[in-house]
Amino acid sequence: MKIRIEKNQNPKPKPQDESKLGFGKIFTDHMFIMNYDEGEGWHDPRIVPYAPLKLEPSAMCLHYAQEAFEGLKAYRGVDGKIRLFRPDKNMARLNSSNARLCAPLLSEKDALDAIKQLVAMDADWIPRAQGTSLYIRPFVIGIDPMVGVHPARHLLFMIILSPVGAYYPEGLNPVSIFVENEYVRSVRGCLGHTKAAANYAASLKAQEEAVQKGFTQVLWLDGVQRKYIEEVGTMNVFFVLEEGVVTPSLDGSILPGITRMSVIELLRSWGVAVTQRKISIDELESAYKAGKLIEAFGSGTAAVISPIGSLCSGTDKMIINRGEIGELSRKLYDRLTGIQWGRVPDTFGWTVEL
Repeated sequence: MKIRIEKNQNPKPKPQDESKLGFGKIFTDHMFIMNYDEGEGWHDPRIVPYAPLKLEPSAMCLHYAQEAFEGLKAYRGVDGKIRLFRPDKNMARLNSSNARLCAPLLSEKDALDAIKQLVAMDADWIPRAQGTSLYIRPFVIGIDPMVGVHPARHLLFMIILSPVGAYYPEGLNPVSIFVENEYVRSVRGCLGHTKAAANYAASLKAQEEAVQKGFTQVLWLDGVQRKYIEEVGTMNVFFVLEEGVVTPSLDGSILPGITRMSVIELLRSWGVAVTQRKISIDELESAYKAGKLIEAFGSGTAAVISPIGSLCSGTDKMIINRGEIGELSRKLYDRLTGIQWGRVPDTFGWTVEL
């Protein structure tokens, strides 16, 4: 794909203190844009200076949420090389989201090429401090200037970049989680298996109330029977029990996480038993009371591995592994980040060097 490039003639000053990057608050000098018009397909791929978009107030994405996105990172390795982690899986998942939202599919090869060229152009923005990276946000939005419910015939595919630090202020310290029993994130047949913007809007109320109660995130239960565990916040979730590692099965309402996939493959390569199945909050509480709940952690691109120190369900509070990071959680974090930053060999072929 030939990409037209317009270089930013007024580059922004880069952050001086990389310990204060936060997450998703600072953006680089350039962005990628490509248009879709019915009858013409995807066209006019270009890298241009990062700037506000010009959209009609009637743009369909503002009214009917026909928008999907992805999240991945570029890492500056200890050897100075820049690496992406399994970006092909992100592009495949973006197309899965597009298909569900009736948006036109992208060439996954061209989309990945656009990411590579944009990251290479703004490579100086990739931070160097330990634990930092360049967050990559590809997204698709419908922009038809029409207030009417139908699939968009005019869309944008865009990519923006943001130098980031840790997603949670706690870093790798265990987080406290509230078991949500009032609000629902998604149900099978809806959008739970996609990275649709609507999913995240649906999660805001529960997240806000959990924070007000002193918790970092919520543990979502299924939307039908309200007893089976689905996700923790915006991450997939794992439990280390006496029988081995258990994670909720992908039944249509849970996002198929790239980090989740990698965790399962890593564990199995180590000979650790991993089961994907339904697990209820009652079963988890019983395992805890019997002393069989050893560890719990979330997995996702932003935090990689986020240990869970406590779970609060109603008036019951489960303190997991004395509120400390577990041995397996630590091992997974070290291996995944080791591969991402080039500290350990990538024997799986997961990374793509720029």
